[in-house]
Formats: sequence, structure tokens, C-alpha cells
Amino acid sequence: MRQFAVIGLGRFGYKVAEVLAKKGASVIAIDRRQDLVEKISDVVTKAIQIDSTNEQALLASGIKEVDVVIISIGENIESCILTTALVKNIGINEIISRACTSLHAQILKMVGATRVVFPEEDMGVRVANSVLSPGILEYLELGADYTLAEIEAKEEWIDSTINVWEVKNKFGVNVLIIKRKIVEAGEKEEEAKEKEIKLLPTSHYKIEEGDVFVILGDKKDIEAFEKKWK
Repeated sequence: MRQFAVIGLGRFGYKVAEVLAKKGASVIAIDRRQDLVEKISDVVTKAIQIDSTNEQALLASGIKEVDVVIISIGENIESCILTTALVKNIGINEIISRACTSLHAQILKMVGATRVVFPEEDMGVRVANSVLSPGILEYLELGADYTLAEIEAKEEWIDSTINVWEVKNKFGVNVLIIKRKIVEAGEKEEEAKEKEIKLLPTSHYKIEEGDVFVILGDKKDIEAFEKKWK
């Protein structure tokens, strides 16, 4: 598995580092604040308190050995830009930097970021879509008007098969995966794990209560599909 470094341990950076570590990745977590470093020290491979705008300190942290650096410095735009430039200068090929504005994003790309993310903007899009289409559990725009969404099976679908609803022909969306919650013996329902039952399920797949459909299609088609069953 690839090795990662996360610079900036605010809420966004902490969560990125935590998820990577939980998935078994080697993670170096870096921040100038000692309290944030101590908070994450038991979660990641290595937690270091340094000023990321100091190139020598960055080199001493072992960052040169990682494959991907995620720079999640929040409000301090100058530090974010300088850190991105230094990480690029060190020789890291994949640099993901957090931006606050479109101009900030342009500058980050100019100094070496290979990818720029807008956490607040992305979350804003997700919240807005969830309010407009409450039947959609999760929503991810892929660009070019294509969207990946999760929709829980409607009451009308239970005990029927996919071909009855003709989701592709009538709505233009594709069912990619169906997830079903499996409750193990002695396990509470809220603790049940979602297991992927079928990849590209057949038209004869029998739908059960609680099934979650992962669908792909044009944004407008998915919204129309969801509204059909409100």
C-alpha cells in the first residue's frame, strides 16, 4: 500500500489521516500545533509537530519517502501555497491541496498541486442535493453531467424484480451494485454491515426491503427517477 503524509490537522485533515490509517495505510501527520499532533499520535504511523513552510523540517520528517501528500491547511493561504511549492520541490509526484477560493486553487496548481479539493464546496453540493432529493442517500457528481447515487429500495419495489421497473429503458439510469444489510447472529440492526450482493445485477434480481441501489446516470435522469417514487 502507498504511503501518505497529511499536512494540516484541522477537522478535514484529521479525518483524512484517520481514514487512511484505519484502512491500513502508513501515514505521517504534520501540524505546527502540538495539541493537534498529540491528538492524532495514537492513530497514525507518525505524528510530527513542525512548521511545514520550513523545508529542512519537512525533509527531516521523512516526507520524501511518501507517495502522496495531502495538504489540508485551512485559512492560512500563504502557508498552504508555500508548503505545496516546497513539497513539489522535494520531489513528491502526487500532491493534493485544499483550496479556499478559485484563485487559491489556480495558484496551488501553478506551484505544484496535482489535484485541488474544496471540502466546504463539495459538502455544500451534497447537502443541497440531499435537501432537494431526500430519497437519495449519497450523491457524487463525476463530471460531464454524470452522477453516482445511492437510493434505498422503494416500498413499491419490494418482492419484485428489476426488470419490472425497467429503470434503464424508462429512466436512462444503470444499476451498478445492490447493497443489502446482513444482520449477524446477536448483532443489532444498526450495527449490521452493508454487503455488496451483486455487481451489475441481472434483471431477475429479487428486491428486498432495505436494499440500496448504487446507480449511475445523467444528473437530471437520476433526479427524475428519485422524484417518481416520492
